[in-house]
Amino acid sequence: MTDHSYAPGSLITARGREWVVLREASDDTLQVRPVTGSDEDRTLIHLPLETEPVREARFPLPNADQLGGHDSALLLRDALLLSLRRGAGPFRSFGQIAVEPRAYQLVPLLMALKLDPVRLLIADDVGVGKTIEALLIARELLDRGDIERTTVLCPPHLVDQWLAEMEIRFHIQATPVTARSAPRLERGVPPGESIFSIHRHTVVSLDYVKTAQRRDSFVQACPDFVMVDEAHTCASSGRGRHQRYELLQALAAKGTRHLVLLTATPHSGDDNAFYRLLGLVGSDFQALAHAQGRERTRLRERLANHFVQRRRPDIAEWHEGELFPQRQTRELTYELSGAWEAFFNEVLDYCAGVVETGSGNDLRQRLNFWSTLALLRCTGSSPAAAVQALHTRAGG
Repeated sequence: MTDHSYAPGSLITARGREWVVLREASDDTLQVRPVTGSDEDRTLIHLPLETEPVREARFPLPNADQLGGHDSALLLRDALLLSLRRGAGPFRSFGQIAVEPRAYQLVPLLMALKLDPVRLLIADDVGVGKTIEALLIARELLDRGDIERTTVLCPPHLVDQWLAEMEIRFHIQATPVTARSAPRLERGVPPGESIFSIHRHTVVSLDYVKTAQRRDSFVQACPDFVMVDEAHTCASSGRGRHQRYELLQALAAKGTRHLVLLTATPHSGDDNAFYRLLGLVGSDFQALAHAQGRERTRLRERLANHFVQRRRPDIAEWHEGELFPQRQTRELTYELSGAWEAFFNEVLDYCAGVVETGSGNDLRQRLNFWSTLALLRCTGSSPAAAVQALHTRAGG
């Protein structure tokens, strides 16, 4: 125990150098970073084990012999401004990111900082910036020292997109874990370890990790901060979907794990899938499917702390400028002529004949109509689309 406590941001002297206190891990343990170092140099100082007493840092006052020129004064000013960005304002991460968040993108971050653990469902519309909103939360918790490792679970085709966003905009270098990369990564894993325990940040393919033999290994070594993209695909029914849901259920079962779910379509017409998705945020939220009266109101009020959803018209209220251009459409008519007109008429006659062959059987005639309608749409789109559609229909 110690008779002196140091608040986050305090400057102390220990081991012959100055440190910034990041947070107090316990009554006698401090998490610190060197004043002249980076977040990668963070360490713990256990006060009872220090041979020299830890004390507040003291710096000599400047004197007239240290006068410099205008350039040195500007350099000192810029250095101070850059160093203060790490602790200035309510967010510590803004000095570590290469993107300027819009005001509405800070809402999920503010919600997350009020939760422990973070359990959040971000259901903003496509293009609003769910990826940035999730990574803002991850970067902030990393810079506060609340988490040390992260993972992203996403469909295979989104792995590269997440890797680029994390590295370019948030300076987080992640390792992709897919069916293709896993064998190479496993060759460098020490005995008793797994891919997920030796890499600090990972982007993992859901299709790779959802199988039973890999799921248990992943759940055991999974970081305490998990982001799930296209989360609605994990809660919906269908072949193979139950494996994804069982994976997320196992991850959510650990009460201290931070879980951020991302989807633009939280409710796609399947009530059961929607309530299963809410159950991943909090197990009691699944009771909303049958709750009535005051109990339902109570659950909905609690859910509001964990669920954020904005459509594009909602974003306009933030007056962020022309984020989403207004689409203006009009129809123009044109006349077919020459070889293109003759070709189109031949296709039209062919389609009419196909539909006619189904006469007498309503179901077959209806199927023939819709299939030939698709062919006509391709034909009207472009010559290339028409050739490809006819080639496919011919069985080539």
